[in-house]
Amino acid sequence: MAGIYVHVPFCKVKCHYCDFHFSVQLKNRQELVDALCQEIRERKDYLASEIIETIYFGGGTPSVLESKMIDQIMTTIHENFELSESPEITFECNPDDITQEKLMDFKTFGINRLSIGIQSFDDNVLRFMNRAHSADEAKNAVINAQKFGFDNLTLDLIYGVPGSSMTSWKKELALMDSLQPQHLSAYCLTIEPKTVFGKWSKQGKLTPTEDQESITQFQYLMDFCADKGFEQYEISNFAKEGFISRHNSAYWLGKKYLGIGPSAHSYNGLERSWNIANNIKYSQLISKNETYSESEVLQVTDHFNEYILTRFRTKWGVNLSDLALISAPLTAEFEKKIQSYLASGHVYRENNTYLLTTSGKFIADGITSDLFS
Repeated sequence: MAGIYVHVPFCKVKCHYCDFHFSVQLKNRQELVDALCQEIRERKDYLASEIIETIYFGGGTPSVLESKMIDQIMTTIHENFELSESPEITFECNPDDITQEKLMDFKTFGINRLSIGIQSFDDNVLRFMNRAHSADEAKNAVINAQKFGFDNLTLDLIYGVPGSSMTSWKKELALMDSLQPQHLSAYCLTIEPKTVFGKWSKQGKLTPTEDQESITQFQYLMDFCADKGFEQYEISNFAKEGFISRHNSAYWLGKKYLGIGPSAHSYNGLERSWNIANNIKYSQLISKNETYSESEVLQVTDHFNEYILTRFRTKWGVNLSDLALISAPLTAEFEKKIQSYLASGHVYRENNTYLLTTSGKFIADGITSDLFS
């Protein structure tokens, strides 16, 4: 079983915190969609005839595509790949794009999971982040999706926003829970250099949230979700029983996937490849049958480090037997390095598996990089 990720690199506006690859020039959508479909056809053998279990439309903002464009992409996938009997097909949406007509079309195309980028239910915060929707639009988008029978919804929220407090964060989570989604993705705001927030921070116009405040909000997030029946199966992802994201879990569990579109990455178990991060050049190169991607064959250390990087973030943890299958010598080194984190209480061992404690989740990136070979 494998997955397909389709990167749709368009947005109506540029959010002040975002450093993903996308364009706000929507006039080139059809040209780009044609190129996406051509890439799908050209790379149909990349996954060696594996059955497709998940499809994920990400971005950017996939919901800025016209329905005929989404239909074109889905039709091309069906023509070139075999899908499982019950594939998970996720579509990222912004609340202001979710109309009744679009919801009906989503159903027709087989889309059965919506990821709604809410980020906040506070109009002041939404304006501060330069989001294109209002708080009311966010709530109505969820309600309307549920009315149309979408019973697998995931909502995105951001915490650690400059000027936020525990009071405002508690209100955000209470509103989220009142809408009864099946899944929540909650991310701590990071001030990236090549963003508006990064520029403001450098100019002294924005003061990032103190680490301790972000940690306090993250702790409340974990406690709140546990109390409401959400399982934290990855540091930033929480799901009700039976609603863990099959597509994202595949990344963390090392399954194969094909990434389509500008800047998209792919993995087939042997190599990793990535496409050029430029919409116009991507389309031009595909139309000329020229190379638009790079790749690297993964070495033993690459497989070893990627396993640690992905699995430590999850409820499945780092299994010593799995590590030893990759490299017994590197596993022995790993066991020596991890002792300090066991002693400090950031990691614990359960049978043959190492997992992060609550305090370890606060510094997960530092722990994993320190344990690389």
